[in-house]
Amino acid sequence: MASDLDFSPPEVPEPTFLENLLRYGLFLGAIFQLICVLAIIIPIPKSHEAEAEPSEPRSGEVTRKPKAAAPSTNKRPKKEAKKKR
Repeated sequence: MASDLDFSPPEVPEPTFLENLLRYGLFLGAIFQLICVLAIIIPIPKSHEAEAEPSEPRSGEVTRKPKAAAPSTNKRPKKEAKKKR
């Protein structure tokens, strides 16, 4: 009776190249997502130079004048009132 039972591990085919590529691609994607989430959660302190002189414009930046409030541009023109006869 003991000789009838087969306790050997089942034969599993070796993964193909595409299966391996998919597996490691998913691992890399998961690691990238974790890094992105941690970058949002954990703030990175700014350098002291940027905090000391925030009012001075940088040499490469062009100062722009604030634009006047532009009228809202609607895609549809307003309907004109129909003339009564």
